[in-house]
Amino acid sequence: MKKIILCFLMLFVMTVFSACSRDKAAILFNREKITAQNVMNYSSVFSPNQRIYYLILIPKKIKTRTIEIHVIKKDNDYMRLGYNLYWSYSAYLKDDQMYYYDDYVVISEPGAYVMRVYSKDNPTKTLCMSQFFVK
Repeated sequence: MKKIILCFLMLFVMTVFSACSRDKAAILFNREKITAQNVMNYSSVFSPNQRIYYLILIPKKIKTRTIEIHVIKKDNDYMRLGYNLYWSYSAYLKDDQMYYYDDYVVISEPGAYVMRVYSKDNPTKTLCMSQFFVK
């Protein structure tokens, strides 16, 4: 009897603490327009006034179909804990874009930047975040 209980307990512990994880949202940056052929040629360092193409992957469906994209510059000159909102955009996800969004942004000032994506469903929770540099 102890062996059977121990077996079930071991099976339960293995399923609870397994290494499986759910899909997470992500952002990929590229120097060229992102296609199926060059999606793995991502980069995180760009030149000023260069188009920075990005692809936002969203694994689960968003109820309102609207996302908010913020580009935040890491800067210590503004005395606001070193961060400055550089660019913001609200994007509507179409029927064929329910699980991804792609576009580009042009940044002229060198520095370190963070792109954050929020859902209009829960604007306090970040869906995904990624850092890139303009040198």
